[in-house]
Amino acid sequence: MKTILLSILLTVSLIFHVNAQDNDIPESNFGLKGGYNLAAVSFDGDSETGQRHGFNAGIYAESFIAQGAALQIEVQYSQQGYEIKDSSGTFTQKLDYINVPLMLKIYPDNNFFLEVGPQAGYAVSHKEEFDSSFNVFDTSQEFEPESFDWGFNFGGGFKTNSGVSLGVRYHLGMGSIYEENNPKNRGWQFTLAFDL
Repeated sequence: MKTILLSILLTVSLIFHVNAQDNDIPESNFGLKGGYNLAAVSFDGDSETGQRHGFNAGIYAESFIAQGAALQIEVQYSQQGYEIKDSSGTFTQKLDYINVPLMLKIYPDNNFFLEVGPQAGYAVSHKEEFDSSFNVFDTSQEFEPESFDWGFNFGGGFKTNSGVSLGVRYHLGMGSIYEENNPKNRGWQFTLAFDL
């Protein structure tokens, strides 16, 4: 993890140094964003669980480091987790995080962008819900998540000249949510953002 962060910082420093005299770099901006989550979990690297539907909301700051490249840092509240269904009912694990993504955004033209970057998250709440007929788990059992989560995001989107963005992003969690079975967060995020 330290190696990844050090590599990112060195890359950013080099880009800032090379482009320090570039007068064509667009202005930095900040704004609000929010949207819809389809979250799941992968246990032991196997296929994903059923998806939990939720939302995300937060703030961002986008700083251009070259004509077609920007760094965007965000702070967002994100509803994550998963569902497991069988013939007798549904178990829902609700995991809510404060996430801090750092995205490198590449603009092939003025309006379309691709993005990739690391994300750190802190679990702020969790809740387990069992419907009345779901018998696989002890209904008094709680699943205490690890406080810290991390992973990588990949995505893209469209940004208008007035600063309104539509984006889609996939999160590939790398940290284990619990100690057993190596569960990792997965999820799609669909967002609407507004520069202020």
